Amino acid sequence: MNVVSILGSPRPKGNSAFVAKGLCEAFETKGAEVQTFVLNSLTYRGCQACMACKTKLDRCVLKDDLEPVLDAAREADLLILATPVYFGEVTGQMKSFIDRTFSFLTPEFKTNPKNLSRLSPGKTLIFIQVQTADQDEAFNDIFLRYKAFFKWHRLKGIHLIRACGVSSPGDAAAREDVLKQIEETVKAVT
Repeated sequence: MNVVSILGSPRPKGNSAFVAKGLCEAFETKGAEVQTFVLNSLTYRGCQACMACKTKLDRCVLKDDLEPVLDAAREADLLILATPVYFGEVTGQMKSFIDRTFSFLTPEFKTNPKNLSRLSPGKTLIFIQVQTADQDEAFNDIFLRYKAFFKWHRLKGIHLIRACGVSSPGDAAAREDVLKQIEETVKAVT
C-alpha cells in the first residue's frame, strides 16, 4: 500500500501531525510505503482558476513545490490529510492544497457524473481534524463540506479522525479517545 500523508499545520510537532504520524507508523508496520509532506515548508500558490487543467493539460499548470505533492497524492492508495482548525476552517496551507486538487477533476466533471475524476477509483482518504474547541458541534461542518468534494474523486472510503479540545502540542497524545480513533481507523482501512 502506498500512503501519502499531507500535514497542513504550521506546527510540525502539533496535534494533527501527531495523529498523522501515529497512522503512518501503524501502516508502516503493515508493510505500507509512506511519504509525508509538510505543506508549511513548501513554496506554492493556490489555484489560479486558469482552467488549463481542463483545457490544455491533465494536471495543474503551476510549477512550484506543490507539484510533487499532487503527483504523490495522484498515485497514493491511501491519502491522509491532517489539519488543525484555524478561524473555523482548515489551515490556509491545507485549503490551497485542496483547491489545487481541482486539477484531478475531468473537463466534463460538471456534465458527466460517471466521469468526474482523473484519479483511479478505489483510493481511501483519512481526514484528520483537530481543534481547540471542545464542543463536538463546533466546526463539525468542516469535514462534511470537504467530504462532498472528496466524493467526486471516486474514493472507496473516507474516514474522519477528530480531536476536540486539544490545543497545546502533546494534548492529543494524552487522550485515550484520540488513540482509539487511530487504532480503529487503521483496522477499518486494512
